[in-house]
Amino acid sequence: MKENTLPAAQALVLHELITPTEHGIASRVLARTDGGNVTLFAFDQGQGLSEHSAPYDALVMVLDGELLLTIDGKPIVAQPGTLVRMPANIPHAVDAKQASRMLLTMLKTVKVH
Repeated sequence: MKENTLPAAQALVLHELITPTEHGIASRVLARTDGGNVTLFAFDQGQGLSEHSAPYDALVMVLDGELLLTIDGKPIVAQPGTLVRMPANIPHAVDAKQASRMLLTMLKTVKVH
């Protein structure tokens, strides 16, 4: 499986790749492979993702705004330039304390046959 929604060999401005939604959440998959995917999110203030878990690690990089990440019940404030690893199979949630953008990288384990 390979899906890339970005043109190759171009410098792209992350903020221009997604349009925030008033009172909502916007997302755009930038790349998807068997090894994982990269998704850009824009959250309006007060929006978020309810508690859930995933079978693989994920990295959250905050681009702007402020997010409250709750990982296994522990609150973590993430601001621009910060990187947080959310471990596999551990419940986590995302709440935007202000309008925010984040880059989410899912790290899947590729099984070799």
